[in-house]
Amino acid sequence: MRTVLFICLAAIMFQSSFLLGDEKTGDEKRGGQNVAKLDTQVKVQMDYLLYLPKDYSEKKSWPLMLFLHGAGERGGNLDLVKVHGPPKLIAAGREFPCIIVSPQCQKNRWWEPIELMALLDQIVATRNVDQDRICVTGLSMGGFGSWRLAAYSPNRFSAIAPICGGGETYWTRRFSHLSVWVFHGAKDMRVPLERSQEMVDSLSKAGGKPKLTVYPEAGHDSWTETYNNPEFYKWLLSQVRSKPK
Repeated sequence: MRTVLFICLAAIMFQSSFLLGDEKTGDEKRGGQNVAKLDTQVKVQMDYLLYLPKDYSEKKSWPLMLFLHGAGERGGNLDLVKVHGPPKLIAAGREFPCIIVSPQCQKNRWWEPIELMALLDQIVATRNVDQDRICVTGLSMGGFGSWRLAAYSPNRFSAIAPICGGGETYWTRRFSHLSVWVFHGAKDMRVPLERSQEMVDSLSKAGGKPKLTVYPEAGHDSWTETYNNPEFYKWLLSQVRSKPK
């Protein structure tokens, strides 16, 4: 499924004011600073997988899980998104009590919060979503994307579950109220455990209460065990959006 999204940022308008009441006439004045405003629309194209529960029509609202894949699944083939995580389990016949949105990041790019938020806005506008139970999880590049998305819009989500990811520790000041469960392999050589540990420590110092699960024998693949664990989904889908402290 491809969605074309429009992010309002819109047409460039220039307005200038100068000392002594002098008004702009013609082109902008040189040698000074003109007041300008950006007001344009940016088009976003994004392919994604959408999962709806079998009894979707029987309820007015459902929790929503946003799944962010890793760097290896980028590109223009949605089948790649089914290699890991919930999309893999769904393809194998697993059923979930929630809406699951699994977008695909374009090749040689990273997850961009503004694009993901546009996607969520469209899903919320067209599907029966419980806006107090929108959660995010992702692996590797998607783990980094989960942290970044929480920092970008800290009051949008009920919980995040980053797997073998990381981010900037100062971000955590923005979402100390958010429910967070972090996963990492102790023997991860691609993304060191320290990347998750420092985010958890910083979030705790900011007043948060994050959970951290470390798999002693796991390398970079700390997501298979996580996504196969029923308790993971039970926790993730039971969280409710809270107000910031």
